[in-house]
Amino acid sequence: MQELTIFYDGTCPLCVKEMAALTKRDKSNRILIVDIYSEEFERYPDIDPNKANSILHALDMNGNLLLGLDVTYHAWRLVGMGWMYAPLRWPVVKPLADKLYLAFASNRYRISYLLTGKSRCDSGVCRR
Repeated sequence: MQELTIFYDGTCPLCVKEMAALTKRDKSNRILIVDIYSEEFERYPDIDPNKANSILHALDMNGNLLLGLDVTYHAWRLVGMGWMYAPLRWPVVKPLADKLYLAFASNRYRISYLLTGKSRCDSGVCRR
């Protein structure tokens, strides 16, 4: 049973790499990864595609909506690596980390290009 459903931008090379790394560690299949540009995303009409494109969205097993770095922390915690992201949720760090995440999310294609040489995935390239 999935404990978390993550909605991510499958056209973003860094996002695709992150989801692939997460999936590789998810040996118990606790996380469902859904590309917001896939047909599968149509099964989630309550998730606004425009909002999901601007900030990472997830639903936990109780139907609670998680956003941004809360998604990242929860997902990596489920696969035993939450300690890497826990400091980003500490009260003194959280406000700054969230602002930096939003800046990253707004510029993810440019940052992807700088780090991977690709600004967007297309024609099935970069997909999980």
